[in-house]
Amino acid sequence: MNVRTPDPNPGWLSEEDLFEARGRLPMVYVEAVPVRLDPLGYVNEVGTLLQADEDGTMIRSLVSGRVIYRETIRAALLRHMEKDLGPLAFPQLPISPVPFTVAEYFPAPSQTGFTDERQHAVSLAYVIPVTGECEPRQDALELTWMTPEEVLSPGVQMEFAGGRGGLIRQALAFAGVGS
Repeated sequence: MNVRTPDPNPGWLSEEDLFEARGRLPMVYVEAVPVRLDPLGYVNEVGTLLQADEDGTMIRSLVSGRVIYRETIRAALLRHMEKDLGPLAFPQLPISPVPFTVAEYFPAPSQTGFTDERQHAVSLAYVIPVTGECEPRQDALELTWMTPEEVLSPGVQMEFAGGRGGLIRQALAFAGVGS
């Protein structure tokens, strides 16, 4: 399954070198759960990207991408938020770069519940409020805003690839939803 956003400036590695590196070491990623807040700061909408995988199956994903060489976590978050949601999303980055969780992805099912058939990846995960207009990335068909109850429903949870439904549950628990 390919959940990768096309990147016209891939940064530090060619596709061949990236393939080789993925086979030898964990890759560092950032992931963001975009949310809209009500006036009191409570999550009232969660944004997910809808896309087709290689088989044409519709899947849901989150804002995500690699941290490139010499890039700060904050810069990586901002770059991927703008790339995946558009330049007018106006993400409100956290004051501190401490994630709500660290997700470990493996090429085969493991005890973590997160899989990425391409690689072993370590992902720093954040809940990021957005206040602007969002346009989905090139490989996403749409950006869907759902209430927390909708995104936590069993049917929607099954649409997430690689265990990301669990990541959504963790993000909402971190934000105080359902507690």
